[in-house]
Amino acid sequence: MKLITAYIQSFLTAKVTDALRTARIHGATVVPCQGFGRMAEDAKSPHYLEEAAALGFVAKTKIEIVCTEAELEPIIATIREHAHTGHHGDGKIFISEVADAVDIRTGARGPGVV
Repeated sequence: MKLITAYIQSFLTAKVTDALRTARIHGATVVPCQGFGRMAEDAKSPHYLEEAAALGFVAKTKIEIVCTEAELEPIIATIREHAHTGHHGDGKIFISEVADAVDIRTGARGPGVV
């Protein structure tokens, strides 16, 4: 099992989550958050001309999805396609291993829980 953690621009949250639903992704956790990354070297990026960026934090959305190995690449492709603007600050996607999963209600364990 894999854990996909994506940080995207907040204004694209609905577009990305709608695309994930259309792609029949079985579940996702969506959390509004703030953060900072590498600032653009030049002033061409409108994303970093925002007042919040000058303070060091920019609004982002964190999306977490646990999936099987087979689902991994299609989910990544969906997120990239719908979160892409071509500007600095589009976000990042991180992939981690998930050692186990437990269903709280039934106690079932393993990939079938996902």
